[in-house]
Amino acid sequence: MSGHLPVMMAEVLETLAPQAGQVIVDGTFGGGGYTRAILAAAACQVIGLDRDPDAVVRGKALEQEMSGRFTIVETQFSKLDELQDKIDAVVLDIGVSSFQIDQPERGFSFMQDGPLDMRMGKDGPSAADVVAHLSEGELSTLFHVYGEEREARRIARAIVTDRVATPYLRTSELAGVVSRVIGRKHKDHIHPATRVFQALRIYVNDEIGELEKALVAAEALLPPGGRLVVVTFHSLEDRAVKTFLNDRSKEAPGSRHAPAQAGPAATFSLVNRKPLIASEVEVEANPRSRSAKLRAAIRTSAPARLGRVTGIAGVPSLDQIKRAA
Repeated sequence: MSGHLPVMMAEVLETLAPQAGQVIVDGTFGGGGYTRAILAAAACQVIGLDRDPDAVVRGKALEQEMSGRFTIVETQFSKLDELQDKIDAVVLDIGVSSFQIDQPERGFSFMQDGPLDMRMGKDGPSAADVVAHLSEGELSTLFHVYGEEREARRIARAIVTDRVATPYLRTSELAGVVSRVIGRKHKDHIHPATRVFQALRIYVNDEIGELEKALVAAEALLPPGGRLVVVTFHSLEDRAVKTFLNDRSKEAPGSRHAPAQAGPAATFSLVNRKPLIASEVEVEANPRSRSAKLRAAIRTSAPARLGRVTGIAGVPSLDQIKRAA
């Protein structure tokens, strides 16, 4: 757990409400902070999921320690509905972990030089592959949509121009071109490359797509009364969770061709209408918790609905980049 502080631990435990005999999925195992707290709170079992091989190694050590109460599975949390166990609750902590950020060789951070990688699962196209193969327009769209970067077009143009002579292979190289293009504005409290790195990380790991798939998977997996707890760290993630839960907590409208016929019933009931946020005390102790939002819902007895997962219009899939590379 060195260097990693689980966010909103008290709020997660209170909302998740683990009970003796339950089986709970920690879909983003990471350093095991939530898992350890859940196991300490109740005589339950936990299944941890993580696609990062380094996290799985940490999980294997915890397996030995917990002697039958914990199991680690190397997989994406979007595939949690493939579990064969009867699951009572699911908790997800979305985004990159401190373990990944703190290792320069993983390439997630511009604070230390390292390979331009960013792959959580250590497979598939890297951030360097994305920067090398996307067109100016595609990069601009990517930075604008996933990074909410106002200077997306200028940054994309500079990258495409410069990569002809020298490909971008290091985090410092990419951070350098972004800083050169847009500089550091007086009122901007973050590094100029922050939004570009965020956009690339989200895209390389298909984080929004994985989240949307995981929400649909949880809907299919959880029994009536089952709890879903999700902690997010930026607006794109929170928007996806909010949209899904708001949609699923309402009865769907009937067909306009048959207005008397009711649509599908609500599959979740919201625990809180507004998201929970970290306390001032926690934010002071752990600044990363400042942007955290917790949303939770309880599964109803209604049949699961068909899910819908969206991508970015005009930007190729990771499989297309893999084929091009």
